[in-house]
Amino acid sequence: MTKMDSKKVYVGVDVGKDWLDIAVAGVNKITRFGNHDEGIGKIVEQIDLLNPRLVAVEASGGYESAFVNTLMVKKQRVAVVNPTRVRALANAKGLLAKTDEIDARNIASYAEMIKPDPKQPREDLDIRIRALVTRREQLVDIRSAEGNRLGTCHESTKADIREHLDWLGRQIGILDEEIQQLVKSSEKWTNQIKLLKSMPGVGFITAVTMTANMPELVELNRQKIAALAGLAPYNRDSGKKRGKRRIFGGRQSVRRVMYMAALSAIKHNPVIKKFYERLIEKGKPFKVAITACMRKMVTIMNMMVKKQEAWRCQV
Repeated sequence: MTKMDSKKVYVGVDVGKDWLDIAVAGVNKITRFGNHDEGIGKIVEQIDLLNPRLVAVEASGGYESAFVNTLMVKKQRVAVVNPTRVRALANAKGLLAKTDEIDARNIASYAEMIKPDPKQPREDLDIRIRALVTRREQLVDIRSAEGNRLGTCHESTKADIREHLDWLGRQIGILDEEIQQLVKSSEKWTNQIKLLKSMPGVGFITAVTMTANMPELVELNRQKIAALAGLAPYNRDSGKKRGKRRIFGGRQSVRRVMYMAALSAIKHNPVIKKFYERLIEKGKPFKVAITACMRKMVTIMNMMVKKQEAWRCQV
């Protein structure tokens, strides 16, 4: 690879468990690197030389995480793209064959034509906190599943499940402490968590999850931030039929903590409580009303971070 005009360079990377295949839009050559620390170091060096406008990386079930995190720390513009959308564009262009090399070229072409929004640059601390938040979510899911099993399992397995639940509780506590210590080590994180927690209904876990998993809070408008959280209603109309508006997509981890925050806010947050009661009085189902509260809370939090203003009832 040689240096090219950065205004014209779009890079696509096909990710596998063991390999990273890199392509540049409009260039036939494909270069393969190992998907490990040494290989990632080499591919990042090549990308630094190219100075691309955008690096598009296909989502691959987490195998792309180490590479993407490295690019973000290096301040490269990187977007993680949906493989279904990349394939749809390739099909529309009549490119039906599929190999790793073809996939890398298709991803580069997708980056050049669609220009997906890049992820926000991250510091190493941001990545560490997000990793701990993600691990905590995983353990909470396991604890919930084990708790459900406890009610239906055979007597002979109850002691084992209870022991596992105790262990999970201790591990979650350890992760909470690690997250809190990392937050305290950063003035930026400390200030943002304090800001978000000023909203009644928002606790530490909600605030840290929002900060870790929605770094776009400062950048996007209320419509885009709601869509990113998976809380924007989408039309389902066809001809004369007007279908129900539904939410889908977005970041599940954010939606989950915002649901719990909204349950608290409809009791303790005067603005959200009044909004919720008004929706219920209009005959809206609980699910619709609570989703609207979640969406309102996210858009208010977005404005609070953007303006660097703590919660006020008149917001």
